[in-house]
Amino acid sequence: MKVEIYSDVVCPWCYIGHTRFARAVERYRAKGGEVEVEFRPFQLAPDAESNGELTRDWAAGKFGGAERAAQMFARVSGAAAEDGLALDFDHAIQANTFDAHRLIQLAVEQGKGEEALYGLFRAHFTDGLDIGSREVLAGLADRIGVKADLDGEDGAAAVREELARGRALGVSAVPLFLFEGQFAVSGAQPEDTLLAALEEVAERTGQSPAARAVKAATEARDVRDGADVCDDEGYCAV
Repeated sequence: MKVEIYSDVVCPWCYIGHTRFARAVERYRAKGGEVEVEFRPFQLAPDAESNGELTRDWAAGKFGGAERAAQMFARVSGAAAEDGLALDFDHAIQANTFDAHRLIQLAVEQGKGEEALYGLFRAHFTDGLDIGSREVLAGLADRIGVKADLDGEDGAAAVREELARGRALGVSAVPLFLFEGQFAVSGAQPEDTLLAALEEVAERTGQSPAARAVKAATEARDVRDGADVCDDEGYCAV
């Protein structure tokens, strides 16, 4: 099953959603399910400037004052803590995330997309690093072993293409989980809800472990010359 996840690395609910979905995928795979996860870029603030402004100050101006912003941060920090995540909004730095998405794209191409994604989440929400800084991004790339020339155009065209695709699909809020290109779940849903979504989509598309086993058995029977309706392998087929 192919699942595309649209998210932004300065979105706290995306960090929570990715974490919950990863756990749901582990449980689904333990039952015999097969999942291919692809990361898709989204920018909550495409016009944001990476000028070192603290996220708490930016949010106070955007959401009607420091008190309201603090309440919002407290709620999401509490939810994150339940999933074992520490969010430090006192030191988080607001950033334009285009180059961060370029790093993820290049990391995916080099087989290290997950390391880049979670590294960026931790850098922003835990370490207080400016992930809009190419110097910071270059340091992260070195730590995870990804070759990335962010001063050039590496990965830029691919990210622009995916951002345009997301807009064409109508993605306007993240995280958004798109299953098989046709079933969508939005928001950082509970782990059990995401597991249920995986199982339901698998049933609808004939990709449940049971459905795949039946398909494999049928194909094996079909390729044998002169196979009987009921054979010695313990099954009968119409």
